[in-house]
Amino acid sequence: MESTTVLPIDLYTESTPNPETLKFVVNRMLLSEKSVDYQTIDAARNSPLAMDLFGFPFVKGVFIMNNFVTITKHPECLWEDIIPSLKAFIKKYVQDGRVILTSFDETPPPPTGDEGAIINKIKEVLENYVKPAVEMDGGAIQFKSYDDGVVNVLLQGSCSGCPSSTITLKSGIENLMKRMIPEVKEVVADAV
Repeated sequence: MESTTVLPIDLYTESTPNPETLKFVVNRMLLSEKSVDYQTIDAARNSPLAMDLFGFPFVKGVFIMNNFVTITKHPECLWEDIIPSLKAFIKKYVQDGRVILTSFDETPPPPTGDEGAIINKIKEVLENYVKPAVEMDGGAIQFKSYDDGVVNVLLQGSCSGCPSSTITLKSGIENLMKRMIPEVKEVVADAV
Protein backbone atom coordinates (compact mmCIF):
# COMPACT_ATOMS: atom_id res chain seq x y z
CA MET A 1 0.00 0.00 0.00
CA GLU A 2 1.36 3.37 -1.07
CA SER A 3 1.29 6.23 1.43
CA THR A 4 0.99 9.85 0.51
CA THR A 5 2.25 12.59 2.73
CA VAL A 6 0.01 15.59 3.03
CA LEU A 7 1.85 18.64 4.26
CA PRO A 8 0.08 20.56 7.00
CA ILE A 9 -1.37 23.95 6.20
CA ASP A 10 0.74 26.81 7.48
CA LEU A 11 -0.92 30.19 7.76
CA TYR A 12 0.42 33.49 9.00
CA THR A 13 -0.67 37.11 8.81
CA GLU A 14 1.11 40.13 7.39
CA SER A 15 0.17 43.72 7.99
CA THR A 16 -0.51 46.00 5.03
CA PRO A 17 -0.25 49.77 4.63
CA ASN A 18 -4.03 49.91 5.00
CA PRO A 19 -4.91 49.57 8.72
CA GLU A 20 -8.32 48.07 7.86
CA THR A 21 -6.83 45.16 5.89
CA LEU A 22 -4.73 42.17 6.84
CA LYS A 23 -3.06 39.61 4.59
CA PHE A 24 -3.57 35.92 5.46
CA VAL A 25 -0.78 33.95 3.75
CA VAL A 26 -1.08 30.17 3.21
CA ASN A 27 1.58 27.67 2.11
CA ARG A 28 -0.67 26.58 -0.79
CA MET A 29 -1.54 28.25 -4.07
CA LEU A 30 -5.16 29.46 -3.88
CA LEU A 31 -5.40 31.12 -7.30
CA SER A 32 -2.81 31.23 -10.04
CA GLU A 33 -2.40 34.07 -12.54
CA LYS A 34 -5.58 35.94 -11.62
CA SER A 35 -7.09 37.61 -8.61
CA VAL A 36 -10.59 38.34 -7.37
CA ASP A 37 -11.78 41.23 -5.23
CA TYR A 38 -15.18 41.42 -3.57
CA GLN A 39 -16.70 44.31 -1.64
CA THR A 40 -20.10 42.65 -1.14
CA ILE A 41 -21.43 39.16 -0.64
CA ASP A 42 -23.53 39.53 -3.82
CA ALA A 43 -20.40 40.17 -5.90
CA ALA A 44 -18.78 37.04 -4.43
CA ARG A 45 -21.20 34.51 -5.90
CA ASN A 46 -18.43 32.79 -7.90
CA SER A 47 -16.25 32.26 -4.81
CA PRO A 48 -17.47 29.89 -2.09
CA LEU A 49 -14.52 30.96 0.10
CA ALA A 50 -15.40 34.66 -0.15
CA MET A 51 -19.10 33.94 0.43
CA ASP A 52 -18.23 32.04 3.61
CA LEU A 53 -15.88 34.82 4.80
CA PHE A 54 -18.64 37.40 4.33
CA GLY A 55 -20.61 35.29 6.82
CA PHE A 56 -18.40 36.76 9.54
CA PRO A 57 -20.07 40.02 10.68
CA PHE A 58 -16.77 41.92 10.78
CA VAL A 59 -15.71 41.15 7.17
CA LYS A 60 -16.19 44.11 4.81
CA GLY A 61 -14.14 42.92 1.81
CA VAL A 62 -12.28 39.85 0.49
CA PHE A 63 -9.40 39.80 -1.98
CA ILE A 64 -7.89 36.45 -3.11
CA MET A 65 -4.68 36.06 -5.08
CA ASN A 66 -1.83 33.57 -5.38
CA ASN A 67 -1.29 32.16 -1.89
CA PHE A 68 -3.05 34.80 0.19
CA VAL A 69 -6.41 36.23 1.19
CA THR A 70 -6.57 39.90 2.14
CA ILE A 71 -9.48 40.68 4.44
CA THR A 72 -10.90 44.16 4.95
CA LYS A 73 -12.64 44.57 8.29
CA HIS A 74 -15.20 47.07 9.50
CA PRO A 75 -13.41 49.97 11.25
CA GLU A 76 -15.10 49.43 14.62
CA CYS A 77 -13.62 45.91 14.94
CA LEU A 78 -10.16 45.23 16.37
CA TRP A 79 -7.80 42.84 14.60
CA GLU A 80 -6.72 41.18 17.85
CA ASP A 81 -10.34 40.15 18.46
CA ILE A 82 -10.96 38.62 15.02
CA ILE A 83 -7.64 37.22 13.78
CA PRO A 84 -7.90 33.88 15.64
CA SER A 85 -11.29 32.98 14.15
CA LEU A 86 -10.28 34.06 10.63
CA LYS A 87 -7.01 32.10 10.79
CA ALA A 88 -8.77 28.97 12.03
CA PHE A 89 -11.47 29.24 9.37
CA ILE A 90 -9.11 29.84 6.42
CA LYS A 91 -6.72 27.10 7.56
CA LYS A 92 -9.51 24.52 7.84
CA TYR A 93 -11.07 25.63 4.53
CA VAL A 94 -7.78 25.10 2.67
CA GLN A 95 -6.95 21.89 4.57
CA ASP A 96 -10.32 20.43 3.58
CA GLY A 97 -9.57 21.19 -0.09
CA ARG A 98 -12.75 23.20 -0.54
CA VAL A 99 -13.43 25.21 -3.71
CA ILE A 100 -11.93 28.71 -3.78
CA LEU A 101 -13.45 29.96 -7.04
CA THR A 102 -15.94 28.47 -9.49
CA SER A 103 -15.27 30.78 -12.49
CA PHE A 104 -13.55 33.96 -13.67
CA ASP A 105 -15.18 36.83 -15.52
CA GLU A 106 -14.39 36.86 -19.24
CA THR A 107 -11.64 39.23 -20.40
CA PRO A 108 -12.07 41.46 -23.45
CA PRO A 109 -9.94 40.90 -26.58
CA PRO A 110 -6.58 42.74 -26.69
CA PRO A 111 -6.39 46.13 -28.48
CA THR A 112 -4.58 46.54 -31.80
CA GLY A 113 -2.68 49.31 -33.65
CA ASP A 114 -0.58 52.13 -32.13
CA GLU A 115 -2.82 52.37 -29.08
CA GLY A 116 -2.49 48.62 -28.65
CA ALA A 117 1.32 48.95 -28.58
CA ILE A 118 1.11 51.65 -25.88
CA ILE A 119 -1.33 49.54 -23.86
CA ASN A 120 0.99 46.54 -24.14
CA LYS A 121 3.88 48.69 -22.80
CA ILE A 122 1.67 49.91 -19.92
CA LYS A 123 0.67 46.35 -19.04
CA GLU A 124 4.31 45.24 -19.20
CA VAL A 125 5.41 48.01 -16.79
CA LEU A 126 2.56 47.16 -14.43
CA GLU A 127 3.38 43.44 -14.56
CA ASN A 128 7.15 43.73 -14.14
CA TYR A 129 7.58 46.74 -11.85
CA VAL A 130 4.36 47.60 -10.03
CA LYS A 131 2.48 44.35 -9.34
CA PRO A 132 5.23 42.64 -7.32
CA ALA A 133 5.44 45.55 -4.86
CA VAL A 134 1.67 45.94 -4.58
CA GLU A 135 1.19 42.18 -4.01
CA MET A 136 3.70 42.25 -1.15
CA ASP A 137 1.35 44.69 0.58
CA GLY A 138 -1.68 42.41 0.12
CA GLY A 139 -3.20 44.14 -2.87
CA ALA A 140 -3.29 44.18 -6.63
CA ILE A 141 -3.41 46.64 -9.48
CA GLN A 142 -5.09 45.94 -12.79
CA PHE A 143 -5.06 47.86 -16.04
CA LYS A 144 -8.52 49.15 -16.95
CA SER A 145 -8.09 51.55 -19.86
CA TYR A 146 -5.91 54.00 -21.72
CA ASP A 147 -7.28 57.11 -23.40
CA ASP A 148 -5.38 60.16 -24.68
CA GLY A 149 -2.45 59.83 -22.28
CA VAL A 150 -4.51 58.84 -19.23
CA VAL A 151 -4.03 55.36 -17.77
CA ASN A 152 -6.89 54.11 -15.62
CA VAL A 153 -6.09 51.31 -13.17
CA LEU A 154 -8.09 49.37 -10.62
CA LEU A 155 -6.75 49.09 -7.07
CA GLN A 156 -7.78 45.95 -5.21
CA GLY A 157 -7.26 44.27 -1.87
CA SER A 158 -5.39 46.33 0.71
CA CYS A 159 -4.82 49.08 -1.90
CA SER A 160 -8.54 49.78 -2.14
CA GLY A 161 -9.25 52.56 0.33
CA CYS A 162 -5.69 52.64 1.69
CA PRO A 163 -4.71 56.08 3.02
CA SER A 164 -1.32 55.92 1.29
CA SER A 165 -2.55 54.62 -2.09
CA THR A 166 -2.92 58.12 -3.61
CA ILE A 167 0.68 58.98 -2.77
CA THR A 168 1.90 55.65 -4.12
CA LEU A 169 -0.16 56.10 -7.28
CA LYS A 170 0.99 59.64 -8.08
CA SER A 171 4.55 59.65 -6.70
CA GLY A 172 5.44 56.10 -7.61
CA ILE A 173 3.37 54.53 -10.36
CA GLU A 174 2.58 57.67 -12.37
CA ASN A 175 6.20 58.90 -12.31
CA LEU A 176 7.45 55.44 -13.35
CA MET A 177 4.94 55.27 -16.22
CA LYS A 178 5.81 58.78 -17.46
CA ARG A 179 9.54 57.94 -17.46
CA MET A 180 9.15 54.61 -19.22
CA ILE A 181 6.29 55.47 -21.60
CA PRO A 182 6.39 59.07 -22.92
CA GLU A 183 2.78 58.87 -24.16
CA VAL A 184 1.51 58.54 -20.57
CA LYS A 185 0.51 61.88 -19.03
CA GLU A 186 -1.44 60.73 -15.96
CA VAL A 187 -2.40 57.63 -14.00
CA VAL A 188 -5.77 57.56 -12.21
CA ALA A 189 -7.29 54.81 -10.12
CA ASP A 190 -10.64 53.33 -9.31
CA ALA A 191 -10.96 51.54 -6.00
CA VAL A 192 -13.26 48.56 -5.81
